[in-house]
Amino acid sequence: MLEIQNAAAVITGGGGGIGLALAQYWVKNGGRVLLADIGQQFLTEAQKRLEQWSPMVRTMVCDVTDENDCSKMADFAIREFGAINLVAPFAGIIKDGLMVSPDGVTGKVTKKMSLDQFRSVLAINLTGVFLTVRECTERMINNNCKGLICLVSSTGSLGTAGQLNYSSSKAAISVFPKVLTAEFFRRGLADKIRCVAIAPGYVETAMVKKIPPAALQKIIEQVPIGRLVQPGEVACLVGELYRNESLAGEVYFIHGGLRLGSKG
Repeated sequence: MLEIQNAAAVITGGGGGIGLALAQYWVKNGGRVLLADIGQQFLTEAQKRLEQWSPMVRTMVCDVTDENDCSKMADFAIREFGAINLVAPFAGIIKDGLMVSPDGVTGKVTKKMSLDQFRSVLAINLTGVFLTVRECTERMINNNCKGLICLVSSTGSLGTAGQLNYSSSKAAISVFPKVLTAEFFRRGLADKIRCVAIAPGYVETAMVKKIPPAALQKIIEQVPIGRLVQPGEVACLVGELYRNESLAGEVYFIHGGLRLGSKG
């Protein structure tokens, strides 16, 4: 079993949502954190909040789609903490829309998902994860670190209408744990660096709270536990995945029992 005490975590998308919840969980359990996000304001607010529990919080503005930024982030973590033990690339966006939208009267397509809608989501949700993981893993190996790469897939990876871009990115992420675990195994590293993914359902984040109340209520009606998943519950799962060294190479769902057609 690994201990969180003094372990160093790199968390992207750490200025809010699940990333911030994980950072809070981590420092409360004695860990050290490097928070990275695209916005300085979010990072400043997050650092003030986290420093009430620990002074071992560092922040960095980082565009995860930029190779140099990801390299600098990984170097910064090693320079500040001497190690990277948890990699949590939680930065992500959504730009929902139907691939094609026919007019209700004419039946002709009047709107379609733009190329930017598709590319921008994959750039952050997929390429950004790849760059973050690649750069941090290189430093973990070179500095003899032990720990976990914890990715974020989603129940959306099972296929959600209006989210072809998002679902595609999360479906791709769901294969990372198996591929990386196999690669680490081949190189004799699998006992030191593990890779898993979590797949949340509807989590009570600022983004979800923006859903119109009527639509959100319909969503909650499909969740067997009758409520949204709390960010802290997701963070707790990540903590247990980190501690338990037998957990590797899989995707772990946390969705309150949600499935497509939950009521059968």
